[in-house]
Amino acid sequence: MINNNPWQIEGEQHIYENPWISVTEYDVINPGGGKGIYGKVHFKNIAIGVIALDEEMNTYLVGQHRFVLNEFSWEIPEGGCPEGGESFLQAAKRELQEEAGLVADEWSLIVKSHLSNSVSDEYCLIFLAKKLHQATVSREETEQDMRLKKIPFSEAVAMVNGGEITDAISIMAIQKVQLMVLLKEIE
Repeated sequence: MINNNPWQIEGEQHIYENPWISVTEYDVINPGGGKGIYGKVHFKNIAIGVIALDEEMNTYLVGQHRFVLNEFSWEIPEGGCPEGGESFLQAAKRELQEEAGLVADEWSLIVKSHLSNSVSDEYCLIFLAKKLHQATVSREETEQDMRLKKIPFSEAVAMVNGGEITDAISIMAIQKVQLMVLLKEIE
């Protein structure tokens, strides 16, 4: 792994913080020798996504109005795992149960990703959940308008390809499972 950082930090200023993120602005000398600023958004939670597949190759999407986008978004169940809190797998199990009302007997980690590494350190883990059972939905206050739909996995792929699903975590999960199906890692 290459770890020779060509950026020089001359100063930093903490700009903003809330329970989920903090923003820091750095005075830097960039790799070309020029002076400038660089902003970093630090995420206090690890992003967790869960793509659930039943025995008939159906998957489950949740939809809600996303405040930042000011539009409705279909996604896989996802949420956050606080630093130093529960395990990543426990967070995945919690999110699947809270948002989709499902529990799973079989779990595997299928994707690790930095979501926007030019401005943030947000890190994501995506799990595949199989051998599903119905449970009780217990959504958070901000998820009370959330909708749930069960669809054939091929329809989720079509939604990604058609631009109906634009959430990065959901796209990565669906495309990874599509690849796993093509490679016959999932039948």
